[in-house]
Amino acid sequence: MEIKKYIAEFIGTMVLVILGCGTAMLVGCDAEDGCGYILTAFAFGMSIVCMAYSIGNISGCHINPAVSLGVLLNGGMSVKDFVGYVVAQCLGALAGAGILAAIFILGNVPDMTGGFGTNGLTGVNDSAIAGLIVEVVLTFIFVTAILGVTSSKFSHGSFAGLVIGFTLFGVHILGIGLTGTSVNPARSFGPAIVAACTGDMAALGSLWVFIVGPLVGAALAAVVYKALEK
Repeated sequence: MEIKKYIAEFIGTMVLVILGCGTAMLVGCDAEDGCGYILTAFAFGMSIVCMAYSIGNISGCHINPAVSLGVLLNGGMSVKDFVGYVVAQCLGALAGAGILAAIFILGNVPDMTGGFGTNGLTGVNDSAIAGLIVEVVLTFIFVTAILGVTSSKFSHGSFAGLVIGFTLFGVHILGIGLTGTSVNPARSFGPAIVAACTGDMAALGSLWVFIVGPLVGAALAAVVYKALEK
């Protein structure tokens, strides 16, 4: 049943935001403290590993509209499922960010990111073009890895979740200092909306970069991978 897949995507995206953005909020991502970089990158990567081996058999564990777009363009899902997945992912991201807001506000815990783990352009000196390039390239790498490791033509067995998780870990190591690393429109959407609801409107101005960039990167990955796989 489709509803089970959508619920799985909701839960998976919620967990990704809670663990990934929550870690960023707690430890910060200051360039002078590499530990915060690594912990945040690892949290996002391990979130994917955790969900891949728990909901992967139900929905495929996309938990990312860009991944779903790549799978759609690669012929791996219907348009109806794509729409259902994206809606579930965005709602899951909102729920995850809302849970973080409740924990950090009610517990009076300092948010070291200053915006619920939202993405931004400060690392590229507020250049939207540079931010787009970062997100397109990193998402291209991430989605290409996913399409390759999940291809029916090549069996990677039980290692697929690990490969995907460590790829996300890798792209975060570079991207955190530049854009905070989105590669996932839902992951950017949820925290930005919740931050705006608490009075911080800053993230909304650049939100489009973290929606357009990952979707373009995913589309390019699907086109390139399909051409290479033939």
